[in-house]
Formats: sequence, C-alpha cells, structure tokens
Amino acid sequence: MNEALFARYEATLQGLARKDRLRRLAPRAGLDFSSNDYLGLAACKRLGDAVVAAIARGTPVGATGSRLLRGNAPEHEQLEAHAAAFFGAERALFFGGGYIANFAILTTLPQKGDLLVLDELAHASMHEGARAGRAEFVLAAHNDVDAVEDAIGRWRTEGGMGRVWVAIESLYSMAGDCAPLESLVALADRHEAFIVVDEAHATGAWGPDGRGLAVAFEGRDNVLVLHTCGKALGASGALVTGPRTLCDYLVNRCRPFIYGTAPSPLMAVAAREALAILSDEPERRLQLHEIIAFAGRQLAERLGAAPSGSQIQPIIIGDNRRTMAVAAALQARGFDIRGIRPPTVPEGTSRLRISLTLNVDKAAISAMIDALVEALAQNDQR
Repeated sequence: MNEALFARYEATLQGLARKDRLRRLAPRAGLDFSSNDYLGLAACKRLGDAVVAAIARGTPVGATGSRLLRGNAPEHEQLEAHAAAFFGAERALFFGGGYIANFAILTTLPQKGDLLVLDELAHASMHEGARAGRAEFVLAAHNDVDAVEDAIGRWRTEGGMGRVWVAIESLYSMAGDCAPLESLVALADRHEAFIVVDEAHATGAWGPDGRGLAVAFEGRDNVLVLHTCGKALGASGALVTGPRTLCDYLVNRCRPFIYGTAPSPLMAVAAREALAILSDEPERRLQLHEIIAFAGRQLAERLGAAPSGSQIQPIIIGDNRRTMAVAAALQARGFDIRGIRPPTVPEGTSRLRISLTLNVDKAAISAMIDALVEALAQNDQR
C-alpha cells in the first residue's frame, strides 16, 4: 500500500481519535433506545403485508429511473395524493430521504437576492442546503424569534430587497425541544416570508392523527413542510408538502429531483400504509405519550434531569470521553444508547441521546434508568 496516498486522511482520523471523536459503525444490539422508530412501525406486520401484497401485484422493487423519465410509478403518485390530503396541503412530492429533501428545497427555492434565516440547531441537511444555495443566509440563535426578526431587520437596513425564508425544525433531533411555531409563522406573515418546517421527528408522533406539530399551518401559501418517512412512519424517504406552485417549481428546477433515481415504489407503498396506520391506530401514539411522561418522571426523580417533553431525551455530559464511556457501559448492560459528540452537537455538549419508542416498555425504561444512574456514578469516580 502506498501510505503517502492516504497520509492526510490518516492524519485526520488520528486527530479525531485524540479528541475522542472517531466514529465507527456498530451493530444493532440490546433494547432499542437509539432508533427513530417511535411508533414501532418498521417491523409491524401491517406494513410488511402491504409491501408483500404490492410485490404480488407486480410492483417493482426499483424505480428504474428519475421521476421525469420512466421512474414515475403509480405508487409514487398515489402516495403523494394521499399525503397532500392527509396533511392538508395543495401538493406533496416524494423524495428518497429527508437529507436530500432538505438539501433540495434550500438549494432550489430561495433565490439569489433572497435571505435565508436558519436556526443554528437545525438539521445538518438544512445547513448544507443553505451553504450550497443561491440565497444569502444567516444563523439565528436556537428558538429565538427575536433573533430571527433582528436578522431580517439588519438585512433590510443593509439594502436586502428579496424574499425572506426561515428554516426550522418543529421538534429538534438532539435537544428534544419544540420550536415556537405560532410565533415564527406570525413573523413570516409580517415579513411576507416563506417558512420551511422540518417535521422529521414530529410526523407520526405528534398532532391529530400524527400529522405533526405544524398541522395548523399546513395549506398556507407561505408554509412548506418536510415529513420524513424513515422515522415514526417506519419506512424510508421523505414527503415535501406545500403550495402547488412551489412543488411544480421543484419538479422543473430541483436538480436532486430531476436527476436522481426515484425512490423504490415499494417504499411509496409502505409510506402510504404507514399514513393509514396513523389514522387507524391512534393507540400507538397514545402509548408513546404515556411512556414519554413515565420516562420524564423517572429521569427527574432519579437524576434530576429536566424532561424534554418529547420522545427525545438528551442527557448532556459534556466531555467526549466520559460520554462514550457511559454509553459503552449501558450497551454492555443491554441498552442500545449512543453517545453524540461534536460536530453533531455544539462543543462541550456531548450527550447521550435517549430515544423512546414502542419497541420498549415501562419496565425496560425503569431498568435502563437504573443502569444509567450506576454508569454515571461509576464514571464520575474515574
């Protein structure tokens, strides 16, 4: 092997190792406290049966091309029509995943001369889309409506004349907290701005019929929403819902949509069935909310941790090495909890990300918290 070819890559990997930030792939093992399968749909029989029935009908596994060529399957269009009606939007578009959908929106819709204001803790895909897009962009302090207002005001004062875009998550993936949606939509209205709401961690888990936290604002002219299918819906892909004109523009000008092979028609079948399950089986969502409340009480009583109020509960430790040591101790006890380090989270805020799903019950949650208390105490002494 010619080591010189790889020297700069090895140096980077060694630097990450020194900072306790080197990542490795780890297999699934133990009780699920790390996935986004919040409603336990990924392995549910009804979802599997829908896919098996589609295969029996002759639905192909692969799309065979982009949507604008031969890749536009009936299953894609059926899902999009169902999703638009379900979420209350004019139109929906199906993408291969949430990352590419966020990237696609923010590199296509905000134009040169526009301003994009992005919450500093929004998904990495939003940050990548902002950096690669045409519009000027600025970061706003997390969940700070005044900071968004100030950013717009400064831009206008400095001569900004274009359209304003605001991009946020409704439920943040690493903190588990929620955006002040009503205030942000009101701000967007005042400034005749568009607002992009990533509902990745809210779709299925929150709102009437699991329609998300932004349900009251879907269907408005200035609101575009992303609903991922690979989390609570148990499938893969993502749905962008919003005004018909913006969706038509994406079909005509969005390079990831135009040139990417379409998602599998079988995933469109699975996602459509998952939306039907949300309406037909509300007990799943109610059960999830019960274990969220139970876990919150337990964490507050046993650890003094402030409950996030959602299915995502961070335990912020700070130090990279200690975070990974506590995670390893929990994994050794049979609890699949992962440590999250920078750059995914800000420096000095390494944490355990405890994800609550219907793949565990209250007894498992109590046992996990017992193990967590012990692991934190043991690693305090080192």
